[in-house]
Amino acid sequence: MKVIIAGAGSVGSSIARELLAHGHDVLLIDPKPEVIGRSGLRGAKWLIGDACELSTLKEAQIAEADVVVSASGDDKVNLVVSLLAKTEFGVGRTVGRVNNPKNDWMFDDSWGVDVAVNTPRLMTALVEEAVEIGDVVRLLTLRTGVASLVEFTVPADASIVGRTVGEVDWPADCTLVAILRDQVPISPSRDDVVDHRDELFFITTLEAEDALRRLLAPRTTAAPAEERVPEPEDEDDAFDG
Repeated sequence: MKVIIAGAGSVGSSIARELLAHGHDVLLIDPKPEVIGRSGLRGAKWLIGDACELSTLKEAQIAEADVVVSASGDDKVNLVVSLLAKTEFGVGRTVGRVNNPKNDWMFDDSWGVDVAVNTPRLMTALVEEAVEIGDVVRLLTLRTGVASLVEFTVPADASIVGRTVGEVDWPADCTLVAILRDQVPISPSRDDVVDHRDELFFITTLEAEDALRRLLAPRTTAAPAEERVPEPEDEDDAFDG
C-alpha cells in the first residue's frame, strides 16, 4: 500500500515507522529538511515542500496514493491537504489529525476527511478503556458525525453474558466486528458465547450508541418481596377457655 504523510513531526514519524515495519510504501512531505536526519526512519521516501501547494502534491504523485495522512501540528494545514487530496486528486482514503478539539467538527467529508483522529480524545478513550468495565467507550470517529469504533468490556452482571452472538438483538446500524478474549482476537460468529471480561468492538453510528448502551446495561435484579411478619396472637384468643 502506498501512503503519503504530510507532516514529519513526532506523530507523522511514528505513523511512518509503524507502516514501514508492516512493509508499506511511505512518502513523507515536510517543509523542513532537517526532519530527515532526526527522524531515524529507514526505507521512507521524502519530499521537502509545502503540502498545501498543488505543485508539491503533484510532485509527490499523490493521485497514486492509497491513503493520505495529514499529520501536521496545524489543523488548517491538515484540512487543506485532506481537501486537495480528495477533490483534486481523487485519493480513496484520507486521515486527518485534529490538534485542537474545538476544530473536531470541521474534520468531516465536507473537508475531504474520511477518518479524523483527535489524539487527546483517543488517549482519553484508551485510558478509559483500560479502567472502565461495563461502559461503552468510543475509541475512534470514522467520518465524523456518521460512525464510530467503540469498545465494551463485559462485566459479570451484563445482560448478554452466556448468550450467543446470534441470540442478541443488536441495535440497527451497529455491527460487532471483533471480540478480544484473553488477549486473543476472535472474529465473531453467531455461535460464539459472550463471556465475562470479553472486550467487544463495534462499528456503529453515533445515534446507535445510546441504544447499544441500553442493550449492554447490567441485568436488573428484582427486589425481594418483603416477608410478611405474622401478627402476634391476641392474648385473649391464645388463652381462651
